[in-house]
Amino acid sequence: MKLRKILGIDPGLNTTGYGVVEVDGMKVRLVEAGIVRSRAKDSIESRLTEIFTGVQEVIEAHSPDLMALEQLFSHYDRPRTAILMGHARGVICLAAGQAGIEVAHFEPTRVKKVMTGNGRASKSQIQLAVKVQLGLASAPEPNDVADALAIAMAVLIRTASAPSSIASAAWLGAPSPASTMTGTVACSMMMRI
Repeated sequence: MKLRKILGIDPGLNTTGYGVVEVDGMKVRLVEAGIVRSRAKDSIESRLTEIFTGVQEVIEAHSPDLMALEQLFSHYDRPRTAILMGHARGVICLAAGQAGIEVAHFEPTRVKKVMTGNGRASKSQIQLAVKVQLGLASAPEPNDVADALAIAMAVLIRTASAPSSIASAAWLGAPSPASTMTGTVACSMMMRI
């Protein structure tokens, strides 16, 4: 499948970051990026509904070919966090499934490795890598948005549909031609408070 538009999602129960990127020939451009926010004081049902509805709106607005979703990461000291994150990922997958969109799952360390060459890269390194790869004037913020864009870019880099010079440069750790590309940048914030 030749990908043209990818929706990257960094799931979170409080803040879910998203980023839509599009490939047009040799150009990769940012279409839209933002967050879907739920209120911490609301019930779990309300919070999951907010996430589901927000992701559904992004899908309807952009009709992505693929969703790239960060894989669940948990630490044995925090099993409750893993369970709550599983709920958020579940409603995000449901939104994709209802829209007939395939979901690719990526571990955070894999995304970091693809984007920076270091599976333990810091948040600021990921922001810088996304800024360079998309030719943005400034690093995307908040971190949830940068992570979502990194997930989407990792899919492009890992697939044959990415311009080969971008994929080759990323695997070799060299600067990519994408760093010199300029694209249309449209950021939005979907804040539900």
